[in-house]
Amino acid sequence: MTTTDDTPADPALSSLRRARDRFFSGRPPGDGIPQDLAQAWRRARFFGVPRDLAAPPRVRPPVDSPLLAAARPVLDRVAPTLSGAMGLVLVDSRGRALWSGGGRYAGTPDGMAGLDLSEKAVGHNSAALALRTGRRAEVHGPEHFLDLWQEVSAVSVPLYEPTAGRPAGTVTVMAPLGEGRTAHPGAALAEATAHAIETELLGRARPPERVLLDAYLRQRAEGAAVVALDGGSRLVSPEAARLLSHETLARLERRATALLRDAATGPEEHAPEEIPVPDDEIPVPDGAGLTVRMTRLVHGGEVIGAVATVCTAARRARSAERRGHDRLPGLVGTSRPWRLAVSRATELARAVEPLLLIGEPGVGKTALARALLGLRGTAAPRVVDAAEQVPGEVPRWCHALAELPEPEGDGGAPPLLLRHAERLGQADVAALLSLLAERPAVPLVATHTPGAPTGPCLSRLLDSLGARSVTLPPLRERVEDIPALLAGLAARRPSPGRPPLTWSLDARRALEQHTWPGNVAELAQVVREVAERRRATGPVRREELPYGLRVPPATRRLSGIERAERTAILEALRRHGDNKARAAESLGIGRATLYRKLRAYGMDQA
Repeated sequence: MTTTDDTPADPALSSLRRARDRFFSGRPPGDGIPQDLAQAWRRARFFGVPRDLAAPPRVRPPVDSPLLAAARPVLDRVAPTLSGAMGLVLVDSRGRALWSGGGRYAGTPDGMAGLDLSEKAVGHNSAALALRTGRRAEVHGPEHFLDLWQEVSAVSVPLYEPTAGRPAGTVTVMAPLGEGRTAHPGAALAEATAHAIETELLGRARPPERVLLDAYLRQRAEGAAVVALDGGSRLVSPEAARLLSHETLARLERRATALLRDAATGPEEHAPEEIPVPDDEIPVPDGAGLTVRMTRLVHGGEVIGAVATVCTAARRARSAERRGHDRLPGLVGTSRPWRLAVSRATELARAVEPLLLIGEPGVGKTALARALLGLRGTAAPRVVDAAEQVPGEVPRWCHALAELPEPEGDGGAPPLLLRHAERLGQADVAALLSLLAERPAVPLVATHTPGAPTGPCLSRLLDSLGARSVTLPPLRERVEDIPALLAGLAARRPSPGRPPLTWSLDARRALEQHTWPGNVAELAQVVREVAERRRATGPVRREELPYGLRVPPATRRLSGIERAERTAILEALRRHGDNKARAAESLGIGRATLYRKLRAYGMDQA
């Protein structure tokens, strides 16, 4: 059973084996199997992972891995203590095994170092699960997709770099599958090793160097040819080394030195922490149409270096399309899910035709709709909220819009922003369908929050808009955007007489572990609450967050009733400002009972 705690959970191994056999024979695995496990098996089948894979594929290891460099002293101390058939593996954020020691479970005599343990390569496993969830994960025997690991039990603990908000890798301990349903025997070893490696990372990371390296790695992850320079040394990607001559690299180094010298004589004022400040593109003689974009990096109000990105004509076109959302006011986020959704919406919004934005409450549908309509440069949109409409009003404005003359180019009728399409009444939906039938190119942007049952009339409307629809990702799928969102929200609501909020690494990690059912709107409320309540100075600490956010995940598997009760307690504490007496009173229980339940659910240490 896949877990993130110490307590084994049903179904038993025999049930899992039967479910796995049913799955591979083309039948449903059964109702007793957790949905997330069944989905993991389906993803592996979609990726084309063969269940009878003899050994994971090998990948080219990184030339200089900061994670391995920091972890090696710890691993050298731990390796001699490995007993029996227990094996230890260090995995990076891409699922590549950087180091292995002890027992061998890869189907190869050379150990696991250099193997690809990503979900796309080997299917469901504890390292991939821990990287995805950011929490400790266990995968036992038949939960693995591969036949190779049917008698293996594995536990993985994510590793966080001091300046990163997401896992940089995992420590994974593998052992033979036991007969009983006991916790993984290597869980404590994995936790202790991960903590020691994180301590090494913290001691090695000097902030300016870390910022420069992170900027370099981000550009490389996007496939760019990039050079990082700090005036004294340079880090050149293989792609940049192929495209740029030694003379051009020396020229870039001189320019970076000049940037640092100029910054020393005239420092950046009011510069936020750790931000890139773009410079002009520099033409270079190394190739037709080749330019280099120099980007200064500012940390702590000082320029600490520069990142030079090589731009071919094709890359400039792709970058312009990718950065389309940067021109949209009020939007924050550079994660891949958010960038893809905004780019798709921007492309569709170029045509004056209806557009449907779909997403959970609070994901930013209205903000994106306003930005897209503003991009057209037309008159201010008419905003209609179906949740607040007077009966009969929607048919009236539909009729008025239908009688307006057809728009010419970008002119004509002002665009319409319709919020909460799921709240439209039947008469309103009928009026909209009639309008769309008469004017298929009506300038309409509608937002829809799925969840409530839809009648046949509303289903017809959503189907008619479905061809031009974009689904926005929830915040839990774009947690890498949380630091940028925090900065934007804090700057928007500064406390009187205080600088904008900054956040400690521990507080950011707590925020990134939250599931955010209310998405960005909930995050904005948290920022507002913290700004209004705090009296301390310096970065916000975990203990200053609302109770429900600083509480770690449950330490054991909870039943449905227990999950509901835990959620109710957290909500009551949040609603009453962490006052336990008032929270207990609102729940109809005594304070002693509340404290007992807090201890039972592992929430008494928050």
